[in-house]
Amino acid sequence: MAALILFGGGGDLAMRMLLPSLYFLERDGLLPDGLKIIGAARSEETAEEYVAKVHEAVKPRAEADQAWDEDSWSRMKARLDYLAVDATSADSLKPLKAKVGDGEVTSFLAVSPSLYARIVTAMKAAGLADRNCRIVLEKPVGRDLASFLEIDDAVGHAFDENQVFRIDHYLGKETVQNLIALRFGNTIFEPLWNNLSIDHVQITIGETVGVGDRWPYYDEYGALRDMVQNHMLQLLCLVAMEPPSDLDPDSVRNEKVKVLRSLRPITSDEAERVTVRGQYVAGVSEGEPAKGYDEERGADSDTETFVAIRADIDNWRWAGVPFFMRTGKRLPEKRTEIVIQFKPVPHSIFGQDDRGEVQANRMVIELQPEEDISLTVMNKRPGLDQRMQLQPIKMSLSWGVPNSGDGEGEAPPRRRIAYERLLLDAMAGDSTLFVRRDEAEQAWKWVDEVSDAWAESGLKPAPYVAGTWGPDSADTLMMRTGRDWNTTDV
Repeated sequence: MAALILFGGGGDLAMRMLLPSLYFLERDGLLPDGLKIIGAARSEETAEEYVAKVHEAVKPRAEADQAWDEDSWSRMKARLDYLAVDATSADSLKPLKAKVGDGEVTSFLAVSPSLYARIVTAMKAAGLADRNCRIVLEKPVGRDLASFLEIDDAVGHAFDENQVFRIDHYLGKETVQNLIALRFGNTIFEPLWNNLSIDHVQITIGETVGVGDRWPYYDEYGALRDMVQNHMLQLLCLVAMEPPSDLDPDSVRNEKVKVLRSLRPITSDEAERVTVRGQYVAGVSEGEPAKGYDEERGADSDTETFVAIRADIDNWRWAGVPFFMRTGKRLPEKRTEIVIQFKPVPHSIFGQDDRGEVQANRMVIELQPEEDISLTVMNKRPGLDQRMQLQPIKMSLSWGVPNSGDGEGEAPPRRRIAYERLLLDAMAGDSTLFVRRDEAEQAWKWVDEVSDAWAESGLKPAPYVAGTWGPDSADTLMMRTGRDWNTTDV
């Protein structure tokens, strides 16, 4: 019997993301035959009570996507089970081992990373780290390089590297994977994907929500460790990496590690010039009054809720091309996007009069709120004017263009939860979209250098009003290079 164990199976991540993902996979007929899904947590409750909680969490999510049906739920319900355990105790885990037997077991740790080391030690002693077992770790693993290595060493003592799946759910998004297809499945883009044609790259992860009652966690991590170390650097790697020899997991991850090793260290002398720290103060967010971070926390804090960084990749492909990253809470829009800004034409034959300005080409990979890849190009404005008029047009490269030649556009498929793909891959043992140890190590090393530069230079978070795009210094970061953030509608 194959089994998926959800440690923390009654928690927020499991109920909000993992179990709805499993329902959608069940509905689409993608779950392995005979798979058992076992929730494991401290809460003393029966399997029937647990199933009722899962139903309460899954049904509204499925109905919102017009994807609820009783037959699919009945099939998933038959897979569900629950066991109350202390995951840090080998004795407590032995009944769980007896329940799953000797089949393939994938364990997802949807618990605090501070418990990882104790849990994996107990799992090994209970027989849940055998060769037929895999483990999925949710980010963040550690809060700096030293703590990451401490936790990961414990994981490595219990599991071999090929059994460990460090998750970054952004890599499960369809559009992120489509970026790989777009780059390496077409001859028209890769020859332009370098410092000869690209002016700069922007990566934005904007959130409208504040920290709220998550401040005990957030105060320890801040935006740099919470978002840059994982999501943002992973996106940067996919944009910047060299073509892998194939799609074997290690081939892809080898190229990502090369990018991380090529990131230019940020020193204390450069910290104020190439980085920005911010913290939101009271304002208006989504039309409602919003408290400042210190008000939510109840005390003053130097934790950043906004980060903007200019990163430089010191290799032949990207020398001279800045990568601008920004992320923050209480921004005007929930927006995650990658902007590939191409260089302008070297000489405009159209002049600068009423013909229209020749704008540089721009590719936008949008991950939130919608998923799309678009390319802006210049086109002739329709009409019989003797003087050619120019206009920019935006072409979608993601959906709606069939290959059948019948002229009928295809509706985009249901937008999947990123965890759907990642859960399937983990159970199948495909680690392509997961983070290898040396990737995480290099990312933490670079982020620690940024953090140390802030400490040595005394750079404090600048205030920004909730509902705005961060401190003024974030705009200055771009303007001093003659560039602007892509903060208008795209």
